[in-house]
Amino acid sequence: MQFSHSDILAMSEGSFFGKGNAQLPSDQMLMLDEITHLDTSGGQYQKGFLQAQFMIKPDHWFFACHFKGDPVMPGCLGLDALWQLLGVFLGYSGLPGRGRALGVGNVRFTGQIYPDTKAIEYHIHVKRVIRKPLAMGIADGFVLLNGEVIYRATDLKVGMIC
Repeated sequence: MQFSHSDILAMSEGSFFGKGNAQLPSDQMLMLDEITHLDTSGGQYQKGFLQAQFMIKPDHWFFACHFKGDPVMPGCLGLDALWQLLGVFLGYSGLPGRGRALGVGNVRFTGQIYPDTKAIEYHIHVKRVIRKPLAMGIADGFVLLNGEVIYRATDLKVGMIC
């Protein structure tokens, strides 16, 4: 399954998964442009896999303020993108409620994203989906630059709040 940029925009408007259900952030906090692959039984743990892309533009808002004279994409925005993708997976899986980041086990940054970067890629390997009492997903996520992992996050947690 793939989702185009127009699908991503519909997800940010709250119409894609139905009113009151999973919704991506809009405007400046939307950290992905397309989902190139979603598989509900793939990935390292055979529980689900997502692959997405974000096109980097030199005029993105965060380069102007992080850091002045030394522009770099804040690592927390890449981490947020991974939570966003896990929320999409839960919405696609039919779980009701609004997605909220609940935590992360471990995060490691080994590279940086500069304004001259063309695109980055995200990978999510779903480890577990809990349906009750609180619908929640747990996954490992990666941010890749030119095919190399530069961010690694284990035990990402997103809950669905009704």
